[in-house]
Amino acid sequence: MTPEITAKPQHTNLGLSDGDVLRMYGYMVLARVLDERMWQLQRAGKARFVVSAPGHEGAQVAMVWPLDRERDWFVPYYRSLAACLVKGMTPTEILLSVLAKATDPSSGGRQMPGHYSSPRLRILSGSSTVGTQYPHAVGIAYAAKVRRTGEVVVVSIGEGGTSEGDWHEALNFAGVHRVPCIFCVENNRYAISVPLHKQMAVDSVAVRAAGYGMPGVSVDGCDVLEAYRVMREACERARRGEGPTLVEFRVERLSPHSSEDQQERYRSPEDLEAARRRDPLVRFGGYLRSVGLLDDTRDQALWARARREVDEATEAAERAPDPDPATLLRHVYHDPEPDRPADPVYWIPRE
Repeated sequence: MTPEITAKPQHTNLGLSDGDVLRMYGYMVLARVLDERMWQLQRAGKARFVVSAPGHEGAQVAMVWPLDRERDWFVPYYRSLAACLVKGMTPTEILLSVLAKATDPSSGGRQMPGHYSSPRLRILSGSSTVGTQYPHAVGIAYAAKVRRTGEVVVVSIGEGGTSEGDWHEALNFAGVHRVPCIFCVENNRYAISVPLHKQMAVDSVAVRAAGYGMPGVSVDGCDVLEAYRVMREACERARRGEGPTLVEFRVERLSPHSSEDQQERYRSPEDLEAARRRDPLVRFGGYLRSVGLLDDTRDQALWARARREVDEATEAAERAPDPDPATLLRHVYHDPEPDRPADPVYWIPRE
């Protein structure tokens, strides 16, 4: 049966095909299912810590979709689950990190979960110190400009991170040197438990762009198509050599900050319910239904496929080997012979 059409398609005006928007929705579903599995593993005692991103999926898929997945760079933060999936990471690679396995491509099990990295996919490793990814991203973008590679850099952070000095220094340098960098801020209104009005004296992160001589755009991050339109324009602007753009995505945090948090202690039931009503999965799914691209049967099949993929990824990650304790300090200090079996503390004289 063909799904009922009740609205005029908007995505075609943005150059997106029917297949494109269904794949975008598919990534959002996959991220949500994978997110839920991460929590299950943590609650079962198999993962030490989880930092989660339900509610951010629509903004993140829209954020990465206009990029050249092979050539451009993405500098994530700890909630960038859906963005990293779109850039090319697999659910297995994500869960290898969650379970701290030796074959984890992000860090070999050394970093906390949520520190996504893939040299192969040009996803830069991040630090646990909030905001440090911004100067790193600007450095990559400056190099791309000097070398005339045509690469674009997208970097993301939560609005709480914009209170850090690194964030302001990076925007200042980028504005002066007109580097091809897009500064994304996923504003979910809470820096862990600190509400927005106690983080900044302005209502919007985007207005700060004027101080650095670049455009600033605030967009509803739960509106996937509008978020994509803004990001596509920012990417095109960067490729034309017109410099950086600051994009604020207004999103909802549907889960606690992390597995060590209980947001019901500082958010009212009304606030949480209002956030759930803005769930980007529900909204984008509703759009796809309105234009005849989705119905119950197709939606159920899509969710079932995501669950199978995550089940297979979980089995693969759980079978993977744990790191060798003898390699504990590898990559912490310079090791002149990293491939030689040796004492973990390399300054102990070797035999």
